[in-house]
Amino acid sequence: MMGTISASTSKGQRLYRVLIVDDHPVVRDGLARLIRRESDIEVYEGSDNVDEALEQVKTLQPDLVVVDMALRGSHGMQLLSQIKALSNGTKTLVWSTFDEKMFAERAIRAGAMGYVNKQEPLEIILRAIRQVLRGEVYLSLRMTKIMLQRLGSGRLTDEDPLATLSNREIEVFRMVGQGITTRQIARQLGVKPKTVEANREKIKSKLGLKNAAELTRSAVQWVLENG
Repeated sequence: MMGTISASTSKGQRLYRVLIVDDHPVVRDGLARLIRRESDIEVYEGSDNVDEALEQVKTLQPDLVVVDMALRGSHGMQLLSQIKALSNGTKTLVWSTFDEKMFAERAIRAGAMGYVNKQEPLEIILRAIRQVLRGEVYLSLRMTKIMLQRLGSGRLTDEDPLATLSNREIEVFRMVGQGITTRQIARQLGVKPKTVEANREKIKSKLGLKNAAELTRSAVQWVLENG
């Protein structure tokens, strides 16, 4: 359920609207409590899934949406793309446990204006929010160097095989690691089981995995490491 935490502002001061989309209510509440200390920001604790969050974006017209990559039944990348397609001026910032080396560049291409790992100190997310609200891109110094190196070498990804997976393949890979069956994945993604099986085969091929057991072990390990 969406809640709001309003902040008073001095006369003439602009009031920014920030919507938080995360699959953990405690995380949404904690970040909202942190942001509400800012006198010129009004915080909305949004949904945990893409469809509801998109409706909230259309209704609230927030200046910024803070998005987690792991959402209930879907993936934050999908929400980033759909918000971008609205063309209503709403900016997006990713705040996630997922490895920025693999996801930051994907998120930027999907429309996000920044990427912050949840392991960073809390003041970093506030700094990123301010920077994105000013219309500037926020990336860690480490990620900025990586992306500049990739740009200079003409490579779109680094040597990590996971970086070769498409957004949908990453989504399937994550769900496999969470112990979700092929039929359940198909139902959540709104596709046929055969489509999910095809995604699984492509993942195995790209990652050099021999069988379903190796795919499951690799996916489980990745989920444990990335949250």
